[in-house]
Amino acid sequence: TVIRAAILIQKWYRFTMARLEMRRRYSLSIFQSIEYADEQDQLQLSNFFTFMLDHCTHPDSGNNKNNKNKSNVEIVFEKLIDVPDSYCGPRLSFPLTVEDANALLHAFRNEQLLHARYVLQLLSETRRVLKEMPNITHLSTSYSKEITVCGDLHGNLDDLLLIFYKNGLPSEQNRYVFNGDFVDRGKNSMEILIILFAFLLIYPNDLHLNRGNHEDYIMNLRYGFTKEVSKKYKDHWKQILCLLRDVFSWLPLATIIDSKVLILHGGISDTTDLDFLNALERNKVRDHIHVRVILFSFKNFVILDILWSDPRSQNGCTPNKCRGGGCYFGPDVTAKLFERYNLKMLIRSHEFKPEGYEISHDGKVITIFSASNYYEEGSNRGAYIKLNPELTPRFVQYQVSKFTRRQNLRERVGTIESSALKSLREKIYAHRSELTSAFAQYDINGTGRISINDWAAAMESVLQLELPWRMLRSQLAQMNPDGEVDFMSCFHDLKIGQPIKEAQPALAETLCRYRKDLEIIFNIIDKDHSGLISLEEFSQTWRLFTSHLGIDIQDDSIDKLVLSIDYNKDGHIDFNEFLEAFHVVHRLEKKAI
Repeated sequence: TVIRAAILIQKWYRFTMARLEMRRRYSLSIFQSIEYADEQDQLQLSNFFTFMLDHCTHPDSGNNKNNKNKSNVEIVFEKLIDVPDSYCGPRLSFPLTVEDANALLHAFRNEQLLHARYVLQLLSETRRVLKEMPNITHLSTSYSKEITVCGDLHGNLDDLLLIFYKNGLPSEQNRYVFNGDFVDRGKNSMEILIILFAFLLIYPNDLHLNRGNHEDYIMNLRYGFTKEVSKKYKDHWKQILCLLRDVFSWLPLATIIDSKVLILHGGISDTTDLDFLNALERNKVRDHIHVRVILFSFKNFVILDILWSDPRSQNGCTPNKCRGGGCYFGPDVTAKLFERYNLKMLIRSHEFKPEGYEISHDGKVITIFSASNYYEEGSNRGAYIKLNPELTPRFVQYQVSKFTRRQNLRERVGTIESSALKSLREKIYAHRSELTSAFAQYDINGTGRISINDWAAAMESVLQLELPWRMLRSQLAQMNPDGEVDFMSCFHDLKIGQPIKEAQPALAETLCRYRKDLEIIFNIIDKDHSGLISLEEFSQTWRLFTSHLGIDIQDDSIDKLVLSIDYNKDGHIDFNEFLEAFHVVHRLEKKAI
């Protein structure tokens, strides 16, 4: 009896753990699929963003004849900024010392800001140093030194601080390579850049930075870094972003250790040429090269591949349709490059990994991802690599936690699953019209019910997220006793935020779907960052936007809507308030509150 009970308990435990792992995996698949779909949206609108940037943004001093032949950086630094006596943060003097770096670390742990004057000086000095560096940095190990390689940080300052706590601060005896994507998504991108740039200035031969696909002006508009800078530095955000755009263009593109280990952000392709990569003028490649496909030259494709590509287990090199940029490269592509350049290992980042790292292509390719809790608290570990003189990788994993009590596995999975399903439901509701039409094609008799296979096919045909829809059905739609799906139940617990009677359903859904893109566009137009734009600017931009995407919305419907929210009738609208009216609200969550 005891043995039988033990076997039953063991079976129950294994079944429970298997179900938790299944829920964890499909939740992470949801997050990653939506992330890549968002990057595709970015690609679709990239030329429009480029047009808006070229026609709607100008340096503050651009109309001054005296500045005609000066660069933006030179213009910025003619205007030194006073630091008031009331400022309590670090006061930097150049050249920087280790004491300055420690002061920055202490200040940022206590959520202090570095004054804009010091930020601009730091960025100017960083640019000067980066300009002297080659496109591909060559390093060597010795028996007394290891090199630490870190992946994406994405604005997660706690991860960087934890890495330094566990592994030590950068120094001549403790060298680092940070492999791009320092910014966006997290809330402390600026602090991460300041710390990394400070150590770069102190130890230019011992701390090395590679460019990632998020060190890019248009990516920053969409994924949060631009907004972060504008909020933290309200008076000088334009100068800071202008200079950062220049700094990003000078970041090296790759690092090679002992002529054997290639480190770059994304990956390679069957046309990757390291000699060509080392020779091109990296700062003259437009910062948003990843999206200007029509205008690409060969050098742009080379940059595109190393910043955006992902490894796959299948041989060959094919377009990366999930991301909309770069390629998928197989083991044969890796082997060919290794043979040509006598390489042993490729270390890349760019891709979320639940354990913080992943080994592929028979041990030749390593993905390292250093942002823990990337999608949600508990969603993943971060990791970094230690390389010794034998070039044997040693992985160190970690996970930052904001909880004083560590969550158990069920709680962690529940948090991740809830957040993933919330994001997925918002995606579903933003495509309500298309989904309803797709469902109707299978519902020949107009019953409002279709088979689960047809429901899954309709979901995938519209959303194209490559998710296990049959498995997810119970979380997204109701099923009747006959085993058919009530397809309109997908939308029952969701609605558009603040209903505005002037917004017709089709218009409201369009605004909901393109909220992120409209926010980017409005921020480009809003030159003084007041949050206000004129009705005329709004209407003109909307017409350009809908024309570019081929959206069939009558002009008079948007005109009526805009007039209705000009509450004080001064000819301007608060576009943040406007966009807030068109986000998806989860009705059940609201009731619970």
